[in-house]
Amino acid sequence: MINCANILLVLLWWHGLRWDLTADKRYTISQPTREVLAQVDEPLSIQLLLGDEGVNAGFHRLHQAVLDLTDEMTALNANCVTTAAEPPKSLELQPIVVHERSQNGQMVQTPVYPYAIVRYKGRMRVVNLLQNNPGRNGEENLNSSIEALEYRFAEAISGVLQPRTAKIAFLEGHGELNERQAYDWTKQLSRYYQVDRGVLGNTTGVLDDYQAVIIANPREPLKETDKFIIDQYIMHGGRVMWLLDGVRFSGDMLQEDGLTPVIAEDWNTRDLLFRYGVRINPVLLQDLQCQMIPVEVSGSETETQFQPMPWTFAPLLLTNQDSPITKDIAQVSAAMASEIEPVGGEDGLNKNILLATSSASRRIGVPAEVNLMDWTIVPEAFNMAYIPVAVSIEGVFPSFYAHRMPPTEIEGNPAICKQSEPTKQVVVACGQLAENEWQRQEPLPVGFDRYTKTQFGNRDFLVNSILWLTDEQGLMQLRGKQVVLRLLNTRRSYNIRTRIQIISMAAPIAILAIVGTVVIAIRRKKYIR
Repeated sequence: MINCANILLVLLWWHGLRWDLTADKRYTISQPTREVLAQVDEPLSIQLLLGDEGVNAGFHRLHQAVLDLTDEMTALNANCVTTAAEPPKSLELQPIVVHERSQNGQMVQTPVYPYAIVRYKGRMRVVNLLQNNPGRNGEENLNSSIEALEYRFAEAISGVLQPRTAKIAFLEGHGELNERQAYDWTKQLSRYYQVDRGVLGNTTGVLDDYQAVIIANPREPLKETDKFIIDQYIMHGGRVMWLLDGVRFSGDMLQEDGLTPVIAEDWNTRDLLFRYGVRINPVLLQDLQCQMIPVEVSGSETETQFQPMPWTFAPLLLTNQDSPITKDIAQVSAAMASEIEPVGGEDGLNKNILLATSSASRRIGVPAEVNLMDWTIVPEAFNMAYIPVAVSIEGVFPSFYAHRMPPTEIEGNPAICKQSEPTKQVVVACGQLAENEWQRQEPLPVGFDRYTKTQFGNRDFLVNSILWLTDEQGLMQLRGKQVVLRLLNTRRSYNIRTRIQIISMAAPIAILAIVGTVVIAIRRKKYIR
């Protein structure tokens, strides 16, 4: 007989109603994604390349999570069509090799393509479904990948919906990172933006068409006209990413002579940033959690022998897992970094630390000298913890020129905007963090250590920072979504394995015996008089 509960379930299924009963709401589509899907008015194709046959349990769980998400998107907008497909030969997609055991007990290697291709009105985006953080195990990386699925799909769909590409700009004219030094970062950003480079000049409003401006590691002080143009750009809602060293040093001298003097430097930005609520202190940071570099230790003129040594002036920075910019990315490698300090008290600005040193770090005052051959490390001296190196700021900023005259070189007589619209900035006290190296005339990924063959999180941090600055729809907040990872405690389960085996075998039999006894007793009482 069909009861009321079954009828209710049929009606819910018929009307396409869903009820997410999970504690972490893993099947609930967030409001920013709903707003993006509402704009899809023609068929949108989602091709899944992640196969399901012969893949281990972890990838099967990722595959099922992708299907669940795309099913929910289709339920919200029937124009979203999901199909399985083979990797197209026109796209150079690198597979992930999964090691698994076959039925006959042999280890086999299965190539898996953890990608999806989103197509809409002739535009295309490739979605990387797998997030790989070298500091985490496979289960944790797969869980992070599942957490990030909604953001990755929403960002891709939003990208193919936009017929025009937004513009961002790298500032030039002060010795900033050139195209070669910022090649990898620029290449990644070009997937989302039209990336321009140029000098400001003396005319205000020259930056108004750009969603964000990047000031990457200047080697010369900013001119007063540049400061005024940048300030007024921010006042009109512009977003800026600052990558500034707090000290001046010579990388060439350090490489050639093995030492370099270090002096304080503010690049004529200290007063401007102080007005915006942060200060880069002219100190040099050391950290016991640092990169390893090869050092020649043989002492012979005929034979060379290199040994990896910890270079404490190249800290591996911790990332803030509560920020959408740095959640689930690997440690960020830095070099000759300085401290950044929030100032201003209750100024109404929201300031979040993005990157910081480890629990075993210290500050060195300048002027000082860095000697590449001085490997003396006194662990007791590294008694400071979590020194900030990068922060994000959002809110309403006061103008540096609210009570100042504009520079005389500025053309015309511009009206000064004294308070900004709600906007955002990211300030990083390490300019070299964004520079990529080259090897055999080929660019290396930014944050890649060619000696240890380790990819750090620099690229993800830089790209996420710009995506956060230009995010108008709130999609970056989806990176904060959490899916609780319920892992089996293998050590405890091994220790109590005998108890588990006994319970697993005896409990069903005991339950059946109890139920059978109760049923027999009821029947006897009812029918035997």
